[in-house]
Amino acid sequence: MKPKRLAILTTHPIQYHGAWFRKLAAQPSLNIEVLYCHNVTAREHADAGFGVEFDWDVSLLDGYPHRFLKNVSRQPGIVGFGGLDTPEIKDIIARERFDAVMINGWHYKSAWQTMRGCWKTQTPVMVRSDSHLHAERSGLKRAGKMPVYRWFISKLDACLPVGKWSSDYFLHYGAREEHLFIVPHVIDTDYFQNELKKLESGRSLLRAKWGLRDAAVVFLFAGKFIEKKRPLDFVNAIGQAKLLGTEVEGLMVGDGPLRPACENLAREKNLQIRFAGFLNQSEITAAYVAADALVLPSDGGETWGLVVNEAMTCGVPCFVSDRVGCGPDMIKTGETGALFPLGDTETLGQILSEFAANEKQMNWMGSRAREQAQEYTVDVAVERTIWAVEAISR
Repeated sequence: MKPKRLAILTTHPIQYHGAWFRKLAAQPSLNIEVLYCHNVTAREHADAGFGVEFDWDVSLLDGYPHRFLKNVSRQPGIVGFGGLDTPEIKDIIARERFDAVMINGWHYKSAWQTMRGCWKTQTPVMVRSDSHLHAERSGLKRAGKMPVYRWFISKLDACLPVGKWSSDYFLHYGAREEHLFIVPHVIDTDYFQNELKKLESGRSLLRAKWGLRDAAVVFLFAGKFIEKKRPLDFVNAIGQAKLLGTEVEGLMVGDGPLRPACENLAREKNLQIRFAGFLNQSEITAAYVAADALVLPSDGGETWGLVVNEAMTCGVPCFVSDRVGCGPDMIKTGETGALFPLGDTETLGQILSEFAANEKQMNWMGSRAREQAQEYTVDVAVERTIWAVEAISR
């Protein structure tokens, strides 16, 4: 059978997508091409909240066909609807006659240009999204979205939610259940497992590198130091655990505008929290090896939270706010971690204290977390993508 030609439109090279695209390209039933709207600079990474200029140090573009579209935006960038404007996409779709087009998200102009191009040529189109209904939105904004979203979502040949909450989102805006194909957020689990094997015997040395006691129970925050991630909640929860008489330590990985406030608060409360700064993709596994559990206190703007995938792959259970998108899919309370009410640092501190007091449960939860991560592998995402393409391109 002739391979299906699949075009994948996405904003820019993302560290989590490379392994997925490479494996899709290796499938005999597919002939893919990834169409990028923009190539992000080191400066743009810093401006996006990372706090430092950098380029990812793992392969983002090798191993699969791709091209960069001409972005004619007056202010090119991945922030804001108009930062990605690629009108040539309609001509590409008309000329190349793909069997299907997959669009990652619709929060940028190029996505709508692509949808219009597909509808005009009757090319099957599917959209992947991790949006959910648990983010803070005014009633007026939700009401304004309803007619537009119900109109275009009903026209999609397939909707690709990443999990339970994003499935509910599509259904809320009029998608038919038979048009839903869950393509989960995944990471390159093979890569992380290989890194884990190299590093886990040196856990004591890694802890010493960051000034962490070998015998301490260490909780990890990994992310941008921005409002959405609520890093100050992490500091306050460590402080609450200390008030309960629990000897715990914290490791905060990342950078951004709220880092000085976190450092000042940790100092004021005399907490044992170390700040590792930004760690690139080849370095981050070391932080998971050094930690006993991950804490993700983000608000509803955290539409998934791929650090949870990374941590669980390394056998690290996760304590996640009840507004984080991956919660219903990946967090099994008392097994792979626990959920806590957004902003409730007293409850979170209590959870951390109870976890730290039971070494046997800590080890068991780590094993369960590693098992859970195996449901979110690149192979799963590839299988689900093929399933969706075959369903809409017959």
